[in-house]
Amino acid sequence: MVLRAVLFGLAGLIFAGATAGCSGNLTTESTVAPSTGAASTAAVSSMAPTAVGPAVVDPASVNPASANPAAVAPASLIPSVAPIPATSIKPGSGFSPTGSMTVLREFQGDRADTAQPAATLLSGGSVLIAGGAGSSGILASAELYDPTAGAFVPTGSMETRRSYGHTATLLSDGRVLIAGGDDGSAYLASAELYDPKTGTFSPTGSMTTPRTGDAATALSDGRVLITGGSVGSARLATAELYDPKTGTFSPTGSMTRARYGHTATLLSDGRVLIAGGDDGSAYLASAELYDPKTGVFSPTGSMTTARAGYAATALSDGRVLITGGTVASARLASAELYDPKTGSFRPTGPMATARYGHTATLIAGGRVLITGGWGAGTAILASAELYDPGSGTFSAAGSMTTPRAGHQATALFDGRVLLVGGQNSASGFVRSAELYRP
Repeated sequence: MVLRAVLFGLAGLIFAGATAGCSGNLTTESTVAPSTGAASTAAVSSMAPTAVGPAVVDPASVNPASANPAAVAPASLIPSVAPIPATSIKPGSGFSPTGSMTVLREFQGDRADTAQPAATLLSGGSVLIAGGAGSSGILASAELYDPTAGAFVPTGSMETRRSYGHTATLLSDGRVLIAGGDDGSAYLASAELYDPKTGTFSPTGSMTTPRTGDAATALSDGRVLITGGSVGSARLATAELYDPKTGTFSPTGSMTRARYGHTATLLSDGRVLIAGGDDGSAYLASAELYDPKTGVFSPTGSMTTARAGYAATALSDGRVLITGGTVASARLASAELYDPKTGSFRPTGPMATARYGHTATLIAGGRVLITGGWGAGTAILASAELYDPGSGTFSAAGSMTTPRAGHQATALFDGRVLLVGGQNSASGFVRSAELYRP
């Protein structure tokens, strides 16, 4: 998430992610009055990142019989993988500590939704963490989490320092596309590829437009859709496609609305649901669909509530779960479901606790794990809940070992969920990580 010339924050230093970069002057499509709370300006250092050790290569393979397709989107990237039955998870569910990152990384920036993954599950089972802002300035360094060892180890560094707002997308050939963001002095159009086989990054074609706060979605045909974002205070409606075969970006149709801090979720039929965010003057409830076959965006039903800092999760049955978020100064406990068959949203839940800047991760059995986020005022939450699509209800799921907001959650192949980093106080970020076992 990012801040180039102008850095956005979340209520106090915290709001730096959860409002999806919306300024205090935003209204909403549902005419909710905007918050007047000042968004803090995050200092961006130009110091060079600390050096990292030799490149570490991701393990070459994983046992397909134990793989969890909920961990990778789209599912077509890992063919012939069966879901883990809920009964196959070992006893002893809950949260427990694991190894910490090798360096402090602030990567929630001016977005705290889950559309932008700073943590990427690789096809070999490791998790790639790249960039961010640390104590030594904006980072080019990267590291891998090894679920078997329960430890983070350095890997090769990126070609370009990237703080907030870059995207990291798993490609069908196992490489990871890193694009956009900022280096502390400019918004970036550049992109690069991480190769797990060599543990190194290399340049690839640049985007047609510098972007931050955009969304990147791996399509079923192997291309990557880049939508919206901002350049300075200007919100973007433009979109483009990255083709791994040619290593180039090319324009595609534009969205019906300029959007920043929105979500972009791959549907089971190959289309992409774009929802929410802000257009620079209002929080948005509107949504639209991108059809890769035609390269065109078209309107679909609107969310029941305008939202920023919320989470969108594709469910096993093809629907999309929308949870929490914020509208002006109000934290939301409400949730809703998008049904691609009807093109409409309807209420579900609600959550037990209002939260934004949380994570929402599909786990074994088709449930969704909700963790942390900002609650009332500037409170940072450790609590967790589980959503059951069958009953449409949320239930308590214990608490993390430390409060976290703007953190990252990644479903691993063995069914566990890795929770890493984030903010745990008004001015404090953490290197620590933990695991949730269903």
